[in-house]
Amino acid sequence: MRPLEGITVVSLEHAIAAPFATRQLADLGARVIKVERPGGGDFARDYDDRVNGLASHFVWCNRSKESITLDLKSPLGREALSRLVARADVLVQNLAPGATARMGFDYASLASEHPALIVCDISGYGQDGPYRDRKAYDLLIQSESGFLSVTGTPEQVAKSGCSIADIAAGMYAYTNILAALIERGRTGRGRHIDVSMLEAMAEWMGFPMYYAFDGAAQPPRTGARHATIYPYGPFRTADGEVLFGIQNEREWRSFCAEVMGDLALAEDPRFAGNSQRSANRETLEPILDAVLGKLSSAALIERLDKAQIANAQVNDMAALWSHPQLAARRRWRKVATPQGPVSALLPPGQADARMDAIPAPGADTQAILAELGLIEAKVA
Repeated sequence: MRPLEGITVVSLEHAIAAPFATRQLADLGARVIKVERPGGGDFARDYDDRVNGLASHFVWCNRSKESITLDLKSPLGREALSRLVARADVLVQNLAPGATARMGFDYASLASEHPALIVCDISGYGQDGPYRDRKAYDLLIQSESGFLSVTGTPEQVAKSGCSIADIAAGMYAYTNILAALIERGRTGRGRHIDVSMLEAMAEWMGFPMYYAFDGAAQPPRTGARHATIYPYGPFRTADGEVLFGIQNEREWRSFCAEVMGDLALAEDPRFAGNSQRSANRETLEPILDAVLGKLSSAALIERLDKAQIANAQVNDMAALWSHPQLAARRRWRKVATPQGPVSALLPPGQADARMDAIPAPGADTQAILAELGLIEAKVA
């Protein structure tokens, strides 16, 4: 039995943040009923066609769910949603702020009739405040939260290579829902959860915020190099790149002796301590490059391992698909889709997660409407 078996989640969801949150709940065994609009469903289905004609974002976030298409402006649609909510443990939504209130499906409207219901709203800026009604996409929140200001090169900001603001909001929705389910087990009462993408990203920006405490300068943009620890980042080799990081003075001495072959470098007062190395990185970098650039990547990794210096290959997506550690730990499973099976990773920390099919738009509409007593069940 999976941890959330017997829990029903109804989700008015689209794009990434809410679908990512509810997929985590489905992984743990919850029944997740995805409510989609007629005529195509979740617009994230059309982001691209990279996975056998299906969208990469959608395949990632929507396995193990049931899909029902409802016109929520129609009496049948609203009645179906009302009956779904009456049976649900959790209602998740990331529609525009105020949309569920206008339909009577916000927490304030539902709490008296369904006191055990947990309602989670996910939005860009929250359900109140002066920014409530501003449109909020992932990249916009990366910008608004200051993430872009510390990411990139000195010459140009750079976005995250994945939907980091959506992921942050989705994970806070997921963990808050789990906490609310535990609380409900003690009190019998549900609660309202209001997750903002901006607040999720602001929390994740805690280090650069505190680094810039009380008006101090914020961390500079240093590409893939660490802004305040040096050396820590990718370094060119004779045939590619290797990323490594020095975390303390013991490692610095070992690096100088075993990797650089120059223990005297460890005694240089310009590089005595991380603060000095970081401040003098323009002086230290060519010294490092003169040695590291003559080594193959394999030879550098061998030296770093001998010196017990943490390091990593600079992998691309092809290398991640074939990563030997993921294969050795048997993290891959097959998931059914409307276009045939695809490989999918087990969620971190789980060995027996639910890994059911990704639904076609409205695939379960007739079955769910029959379950709700709104149409007659088809006889096989």
